[in-house]
Amino acid sequence: MTTPTEKTKQADEKFCRDCGEVIKQKTELCPKCGLSHPDHTASEIAEMAVSVGALRRKSKIGAASLALFLGIFGGHKFYLGQTGMGVLYLVFFWTFIPLLISLVEFILLLTMSDEDFNQQYGHVFTHPRGNFSVK
Repeated sequence: MTTPTEKTKQADEKFCRDCGEVIKQKTELCPKCGLSHPDHTASEIAEMAVSVGALRRKSKIGAASLALFLGIFGGHKFYLGQTGMGVLYLVFFWTFIPLLISLVEFILLLTMSDEDFNQQYGHVFTHPRGNFSVK
């Protein structure tokens, strides 16, 4: 038997952590107090980050800047995790061929969409529940 001050919930409901109001399990905002209730799994969080393009670790503008200023030495390749190509640029920097290639890559990086950049170079989504690599 419940007293008038006790609240009961169904199987598909939960209590708001702030005000104690009974809300649906999938509710993200409490209608009474407005508190956020994110109850997503790690894969759902990573998928949402990809869909909105949130919080990528590697910057497209940063990579393009490195291609422009340090491209002859392969600075952008090291930044994007392509160490082998970076070493190749270092070995042949004296021929100025890496300079020409990096100028082309500078333009390609600037004109590339954010979605293509994220898909090609991947990113890490940082969340209080942990880090999730997304490729």
